Amino acid sequence: MTAAPIDHAIGFTIPARHARGRIVRLGPVLDTILAAHAYPPPIERLLASALVLAALLGSTLKQAGGQLTLQAQTEHGVVSLLVADYKNGELRGYAKFDADRLAELGADPTLFGLFGKGYLAITFDQAVTGERYQGIVPLEGESLSAAAEHYFFQSEQIPSIITIATRHERGQGCIAAGLLLQHLPEGEVGRERLHVRHDHAEWEHVQALGGTLGKDELTDTALPLTDIVWRLFHEEREVLVTEPAPLAKGCRCDIAHIRDVIGRFPAQERTEMADENGVIGVDCAFCSRLFPLTLDSFVTH
Repeated sequence: MTAAPIDHAIGFTIPARHARGRIVRLGPVLDTILAAHAYPPPIERLLASALVLAALLGSTLKQAGGQLTLQAQTEHGVVSLLVADYKNGELRGYAKFDADRLAELGADPTLFGLFGKGYLAITFDQAVTGERYQGIVPLEGESLSAAAEHYFFQSEQIPSIITIATRHERGQGCIAAGLLLQHLPEGEVGRERLHVRHDHAEWEHVQALGGTLGKDELTDTALPLTDIVWRLFHEEREVLVTEPAPLAKGCRCDIAHIRDVIGRFPAQERTEMADENGVIGVDCAFCSRLFPLTLDSFVTH
């Protein structure tokens, strides 16, 4: 098998088991996204996990141009907003948090400690049809991956396992990776959903094998993603693996688009937005860039 470079995703199917999977590993792309803000280690790990999860779920979109958005939010938590999205192989993410309250939680806070009673919204936007699918689940369990598993079982009735690992070693940057395994029906018509059956032998077998994957293997950059699939499922009669798909950092802030949005406000409101020099500063939270727009630039002749 050929090695899959870092900042890539691969997909695979196991036809005889009616299962599919995705593996993602992020490195330099992750460092670029995280570098936009000086995140402390707990928030860095949280956002890295969200970006891996976005890549895992987003890569399942069948229509080009579709978008997957994850948003975790709470009113009174230490982390008030966590967002990550995927579109055409590009990732972006941002976290807003209370630094003082975070410091009180110690070096390794729990998901509940960070969010309290929060929720996770998972939104799939289809580009061709314009359809939008959204599921909202409580932020319960030990991790974002546990909440996403709950989403698939509750909203999609698709049993799934999601494993995510992150590490940041001195001088080597941040590495994050994840595995998604899902059981799929053998045709939507005429076959019972897995959750109503008493015998789950196919899925239990795949689930057991997926559970043997260590988090150190996921983040081992010397271990190709295709080798992980081989280690897990080499005894299967057939495993179909896709070509590695590259992942990149992509912020869609664009000066022309921003100007168009601000230009829709009445002139009086634009004046109120501007500073004493007649400049409206628009800050992109994702990439931490400031876009200055002068009031004169909105004048039409």
